[in-house]
Amino acid sequence: MSFADIWPPVGLTLTLATINTLILLLLGTPIAWWLARSRSRYRELVAAVVAMPLVLPPTVLGFYLLIVLGPNGPGGWIAGLWGGRTLAFSFTGLVIGSFFYSLPFMVQPLRNGFGAIGEDALEVATSLGASNWQRFWRVALPLARPGYITGAVMTFAHTVGEFGVVLMIGGNIPGQTKVIAIALYDYVERLQWGEAHVLALGMVVFAFVVIAVTLTIDRRVNVPMP
Repeated sequence: MSFADIWPPVGLTLTLATINTLILLLLGTPIAWWLARSRSRYRELVAAVVAMPLVLPPTVLGFYLLIVLGPNGPGGWIAGLWGGRTLAFSFTGLVIGSFFYSLPFMVQPLRNGFGAIGEDALEVATSLGASNWQRFWRVALPLARPGYITGAVMTFAHTVGEFGVVLMIGGNIPGQTKVIAIALYDYVERLQWGEAHVLALGMVVFAFVVIAVTLTIDRRVNVPMP
C-alpha cells in the first residue's frame, strides 16, 4: 500500500481551507455587521441570498459557478487579462467557489455574535467620544469573539469537506484541484481501499474534533453568570 499520493490532496485542502477562512473573515464581517445592525427592509432578503448555499444542492451551485467562471463568462474575461481562458478547473476557481459555498457558515455565527451585543455598550462608547471604527474595533469585535471563533471553525471544516462544488468547478487535477474529498472518491473508484480508509478515517476524526470544539465554545459562551 502506497500513501505517497495522499499528502498532496491533504496539503491542497488545508491550503484552500485556510485561504477561504481568511477571506471570509475579512469579507464576511461587513456583511454580518450590516445584517445584524441594519434596519433596512431588504435585510432579510439579503440574508436569504447569503443562506441559499445551505439548501441548494452543491451541484446546482457548482453548475452556475462553472458557467460564470468558464470561458464564456466573467471568469473567462478575467482570466484573459493574464493570458488564460477560464477560472474554472484551477485553484483560483476553487477559492471562488468555496467562498460562495461557505459564506453562510461564516456570516451566520458573526451575525449572531454582533446581534447579541447590547445597544448600551455601543452607546456608552459613543458618549465617551469613540468613532464608529473605534466602537467596532474596541467594543463590538471583542464581544463578538465567540462568533468569530465558531465561524472560523465551521468555515474551515466545511471547506475541508467540500465535494460537489469542487468537483463541478475544479475537476480532478492532481496538485491543482484534487482535494481530499475528490481523492477519496478517486480511491474508491479505483478500489484502493487502504488509501480510502486512511482518508475517510482522517475525516471522521477531523469531524469529531470540530464538533467537540464547537460544542465547547458554545458551552463556555452560554454559561450563566453567577
